[in-house]
Amino acid sequence: MSLLPHRADLLRTQNFINARWCDAMDGRTLLVEDPATAQPFASVPDSSAADAAAALSAASSALPAWRRTAPRARAAVLKRWHALLLSNQEDLARLISREQGKPLVESRAEVAYAASYVEWFAEEAAHLHGDVIPTPHARRRMTAEWEPVGVVAVITPWNFPAAMIARKLAPALAAGCTVVAKPAEDTPLTALALVRLAEEAGLPAGVINMVVCSRERAHLVVDLWLRDERVRKLSFTGSTAVGQHLARESATTLKRLSLELGGNAPFLVFEDADIGAAVDGLMAAKFRNGGQTCVSPNRIFVHRSVHNDFVNQLLPRVQQLKVAPATDPSAQIGPMINDRAIAKITSHVTDAVANGAQLLLGGHRSGHPAGGHFFDPTVLVQVTSTMACSCEETFGPVAAISVFDTEDQVLEAANATPFGLAAYFYSQDIARCWRVSDALEAGIVGINAGALASEAAPFGGIKASGYGREGSRHGLVDYLQMKFRCQDA
Repeated sequence: MSLLPHRADLLRTQNFINARWCDAMDGRTLLVEDPATAQPFASVPDSSAADAAAALSAASSALPAWRRTAPRARAAVLKRWHALLLSNQEDLARLISREQGKPLVESRAEVAYAASYVEWFAEEAAHLHGDVIPTPHARRRMTAEWEPVGVVAVITPWNFPAAMIARKLAPALAAGCTVVAKPAEDTPLTALALVRLAEEAGLPAGVINMVVCSRERAHLVVDLWLRDERVRKLSFTGSTAVGQHLARESATTLKRLSLELGGNAPFLVFEDADIGAAVDGLMAAKFRNGGQTCVSPNRIFVHRSVHNDFVNQLLPRVQQLKVAPATDPSAQIGPMINDRAIAKITSHVTDAVANGAQLLLGGHRSGHPAGGHFFDPTVLVQVTSTMACSCEETFGPVAAISVFDTEDQVLEAANATPFGLAAYFYSQDIARCWRVSDALEAGIVGINAGALASEAAPFGGIKASGYGREGSRHGLVDYLQMKFRCQDA
């Protein structure tokens, strides 16, 4: 089965600057690798500061006209883009699976999820209201109105190459901002295909500009945007360390920031939980995208009285997961993104076992005939808080299980992390549901639910997991600033 798109024009291998597809100015290129085979299959620009500057000049020049465009006219472009995303869902899914590795069924779902953000913000663009402020002065009028923040820089990760770019671009465009964007070096082709469809939808020249570069040259591109006062906002999804760097370097120009950073999500199973539902929830949350999600449960805490029942129900479910490339229609776990990911997962498992954890399943790189970066789904028990898999985000198909005895004990353990993106718990006690959801230090809490994301909901974290929200009406406000007008008649 081929994973190349049927529409040849969706396989774009150039930067997109001011409505032109172009190579890097210095001619440098970067290979894109298929993680299922560890073999390159495409070449894209390895851009520099010159390319970043050209993209920014285009976005800056396009801003005045786009911000003056009526909200309903901007919404119309977004709705056409939304329709094109859905009508090309299969081709986009093939691109995602080819460069990122996830099974096709997940890639199709990701395209639909990405499209939902475009549709949501198209509708929000036409419903943005300010305030008329009552005044004690008869001849005075006071209003508060929203306006676009300006040029936005967008930097996205590799794990959801369609969804991450769509849920940043859509609110920026709906608000009247123009964009310079850098997709992840591992998965640039999906983002470029989305831009091709935005171009087809009639987006004016310069409103979206996208440049691709390697990890080694990323600072050349991003640092230019950080230093330039024309960039008024930066939206980034990625590691906390990089987010901290971006916050520091953008301080001199006081840019608005939206940072969705690292996670270390706890998953709590109380003694009164529906164990079958908890296992279902963990399977959905933990093994989606091979565990390579920022909201993936990283620390699983199960009450001692139901621990054995939970593990006994979980093990056969994990054993049945099919590890295979996306060319296999029955694949459920695809490859990890690269060798660095495999090395980190392996080190976490090795550390846990060396420090007393029991390995019940998996624990090693898969010897898959396709080659590539496959890792077997893994279950560890007797995990403690000092092990690497408890302290760091594993970002792989590893279920690391600890036991607890009391609610207070597990809440203390769940919150004993600098991160606060997502948290999950299972309980049938309504009073406990309110109590625990109040106590958990996370921006997103799943209560008897393993799937949390929705375009209608605010997505984002607290503490070292960042700030700002994506999705919902709050996701649009992050791209706006308020202007107060006071007029004496």
